[in-house]
Amino acid sequence: MSEKNYYQELAAAVGAPNSLFLPKIFAALINDTEARVLLAASPPATVMELAEKTGLTENEISQMMDSLFHRGLIFKSKKGDAIRYYRVKNVPQMHDSTVLIPDLSRDILNLWKEYMDKEWSEMGNLIMNIMPGSIMRVVPVNEGIVPESQVLPYDDVIKIIEGARTLSVTKCSCRVITGAPCNKSIEVCMQVDRAAEYNIERGTGRALTKEEAKKILKMCEEEGLVHTVDNRQVVGHVICNCCQDCCLNWAVMKGPKKWVAPSRFTARVDSDTCIGCGTCAERCFFDAIILDDTARVDEEKCMGCGVCTVTCPTESIRLYEVRPQDFVPA
Repeated sequence: MSEKNYYQELAAAVGAPNSLFLPKIFAALINDTEARVLLAASPPATVMELAEKTGLTENEISQMMDSLFHRGLIFKSKKGDAIRYYRVKNVPQMHDSTVLIPDLSRDILNLWKEYMDKEWSEMGNLIMNIMPGSIMRVVPVNEGIVPESQVLPYDDVIKIIEGARTLSVTKCSCRVITGAPCNKSIEVCMQVDRAAEYNIERGTGRALTKEEAKKILKMCEEEGLVHTVDNRQVVGHVICNCCQDCCLNWAVMKGPKKWVAPSRFTARVDSDTCIGCGTCAERCFFDAIILDDTARVDEEKCMGCGVCTVTCPTESIRLYEVRPQDFVPA
């Protein structure tokens, strides 16, 4: 098998068999032998099993696993005393893990940018057609919710933080790729529990206290970033804080099926107190706020993030509970 075919096969293994850019990214990150080992690392296998599959020595495999782990292409599964290794599973996982490699070259980041610009939307739609529901969901800014609403634990980003056993923060992989033309803060992508432990072990994330995490959330809300999490009742992966310009979550928003599900809430305006300043409309990612003499909300477009509520000078815009939450099965 030629070197080129190894990388094409790896691109197919992460769900992008026709990609022009994923084989180039793999080729820039690994060599021919490493590509062959990655292909062997599915299903998860021990060092001994990988040595048997590839004909390499166990010492060679051990050294390779450590290096590939830190490059974000190999993951670990621990059961008892046994450690099994498995390759990166899909494009979003590879995007987030490889972009955070310390001192990754701009050439590789530019390949990722070309992929995101030219191929991601089609890939995202393919993933949505396979999944039973939205992959991510918006979590509202809880201070903008009317007091009588029932705020469930999975709807409250503060409760998610308080319930975590381990927290970490990394740079936003999307803003790293784009160079952050949005001028928003970069070190704002937070991980919970197993994902936090993974990033701390790799050295791509730093551990956070719960108070530090809450301060980051507050900063993100002030900057107008939208909280998004896995679309499950139990959050055990990531809390993204997404901008409008860089983040891949918004590239696949064409409905009726969306990559990101709205929260259970929608914004509504008190026209008696609204002064029509337009601050809420400027902060809305989704063109959901129309400004006449006062602001009004198109509830079909509103994602229920609450970004509009944070800086309203008259507190005239609040979040109201209006819809059930549909989750992707665990």
